[in-house]
Amino acid sequence: MKHIRDAILARDSGTVVPARELAALPVPEHYRAVTVHKDEAGMFQGRASRDKDPRQSLHVEDVPTPELGPGEALVAVMASAINYNTVWTSIFEPVSTFTFLERYGRLSPLSKRHDLPYHVVGSDLAGVVLRTGPGVHAWEPGDEVVAHCLSVELESPDGHNDTMLDPEQRIWGFETNFGGLAELALVKSNQLMPKPAHLTWEEAASPGLVNSTAYRQLVSRNGAGMKQGDVVLIWGASGGLGSYATQLALGGGATPVCVVSSDAKADITRAMGAELIIDRSAEDYRFWRDEHTQDPKEWQRLGKKIRDLTGGDDVDIVFEHPGRETFGASVYVARRGGTIVTCASTSGFLHEYDNRYLWMNLKRIIGSHFANYREAWEANRLIARGRIHPTLSRTYPLEEVGEAAYAVHRNAHQGKVGVLALAPREGLGIRNAQLRAQHEPAINRFRDV
Repeated sequence: MKHIRDAILARDSGTVVPARELAALPVPEHYRAVTVHKDEAGMFQGRASRDKDPRQSLHVEDVPTPELGPGEALVAVMASAINYNTVWTSIFEPVSTFTFLERYGRLSPLSKRHDLPYHVVGSDLAGVVLRTGPGVHAWEPGDEVVAHCLSVELESPDGHNDTMLDPEQRIWGFETNFGGLAELALVKSNQLMPKPAHLTWEEAASPGLVNSTAYRQLVSRNGAGMKQGDVVLIWGASGGLGSYATQLALGGGATPVCVVSSDAKADITRAMGAELIIDRSAEDYRFWRDEHTQDPKEWQRLGKKIRDLTGGDDVDIVFEHPGRETFGASVYVARRGGTIVTCASTSGFLHEYDNRYLWMNLKRIIGSHFANYREAWEANRLIARGRIHPTLSRTYPLEEVGEAAYAVHRNAHQGKVGVLALAPREGLGIRNAQLRAQHEPAINRFRDV
């Protein structure tokens, strides 16, 4: 991979390798990748989720380069990032991802490539196109790209209004193989988007999944359809997902009420421009009396706190992703006719809430899952224009990806956690110095808090 990396890095010194020369470089038969192993899927059996350690299950090893198929691209990965789905893969919850790969492998001879005894993980990347398969015309070798993580077959009519409704849509690197935590990645060409020119490789890699997810969940007509003046309660507002929701709310004329769990995380949201902040740890909210019983008085206390901050308003939209721990409170605090939009369940998938507060107050629960290509493209365009900034708190080398995933699993991170693949160090990949200088203070502020 050294010859490919050196050709890409030459751009940082002002030398651009022509596309035809990059296309002529030999692609190695093997590459380094982060994997989980099928024969280890039961290694954490009997342990509580919190006690399962990604450092034990994630491997960095050489794997064979996959065959390039029609409509696909092979990308040299300069940097990637950790998402919570990588944590789920690493601890084999809620099911082993090999279940997804086996199912996908039965779909077609081409998808059979994905059903392997190892799974190359990762749902973000920033890198350079090396090869394209038959039928790819919009991208060519040498293009600097980021990838969004929707892999969709589009052979069903159900997917042609909204690709997220396609029965064969999958999250790349989670429900498919050959993901982005590696030196090479295999993607469909309609996953590719232009790399924001003012960002480094690691910065450009970090927003993909979470920024697009937040955009669909909060802004898109397929989600909450946020409008100017809305009050939005954002759980985990300093995290990899919530930090983008906070920026989207502020940029869209809404008022975010940011829920965090520490002073340091409150500082992150203040750096973004948020003013209404609830430190749930400092105020000791306990929504569950025990494992089976919620405490409605705590819902009421949260609702009063929100009204105190907003001058008497309840929230129009609740941006939900913790799941079981917070969902009862979320349904309660939304205003009459309000919306609870949910995209994940990091604290548990089995939600409980008092349905009286939903049906009698005409509230809505909307499920939201990642984003379609158009939504991802619009979210990436906001990044490219400097309207939304990466919230990258730390970057690890590929060899330490287990530590990176462990930090996310234990909620010991702030913002997004990046991973360097072919990039030898941070700070490389900036192509638009003028735009970089314009937005550098905000980018650094988001990284330094």
